[in-house]
Amino acid sequence: MLKIKNLKFTYHDTSATKKYGDMNMCFNLDVKAGEILSVIGSSGSGKTTLLNLIAGFNKPTSGEVLINDKDISQLSVAQRPVSTVFQAHNLFPHLDVFTNIAIGIQPSLKLSGSEKEQIQLALENVGLSDLANRRPSQLSGGQQQRVALARALVRKQEVLLLDEPLAALGPAMREEIILLIKELVAERKMAALFVSHQPSDALLASKRCAFIHQGEVLELADCEAMLNNPGHTEIKEYLGTV
Repeated sequence: MLKIKNLKFTYHDTSATKKYGDMNMCFNLDVKAGEILSVIGSSGSGKTTLLNLIAGFNKPTSGEVLINDKDISQLSVAQRPVSTVFQAHNLFPHLDVFTNIAIGIQPSLKLSGSEKEQIQLALENVGLSDLANRRPSQLSGGQQQRVALARALVRKQEVLLLDEPLAALGPAMREEIILLIKELVAERKMAALFVSHQPSDALLASKRCAFIHQGEVLELADCEAMLNNPGHTEIKEYLGTV
């Protein structure tokens, strides 16, 4: 179980255009073990900042990040039981698939026999067991994202954060990987947050959605109800139904 309680953070826009300005954010939500909670909202609303606060890349001014009722908000990134898959899969181009995944377990790459077996199992789980020796440049975009997912899975953490990991993929490949993620999250009983700009992806991935607006969770509700019959004007504007 992941629970976010009054997690406050001030986002400072340091871009030359000052597109968004400063924004005071405050998040409250919960994600059950084995659940994928989809996080949607317009650009600049605070979706990625929410994930960064959970992962530890940003430090909150106050509030709690609770995993199984333990507050991790003061722990370093390395100490948190959290794995993140980004839009850019962040693979090392000079390393083969097996080694890219191995880094998720042991950055030193000094692996035990059981750790090598874990990597092989992760490759099987994402359907890449026959591509372990290839470099990222020899893989399709979907295959590269599968490698990034396998690297997150071998870390065996309780929380999985997915920050628009499918943005560069076509509809068919997105659907395939979403179904794979759902299966693995349920099997491993992880609590997962899935940020997406595609309402159709959110509907496929999740029973519940969180809509983020101006640094707050405007609504946390059933995905079908929220997206097919939105009650808030902000959600209607986001979906283009106004």
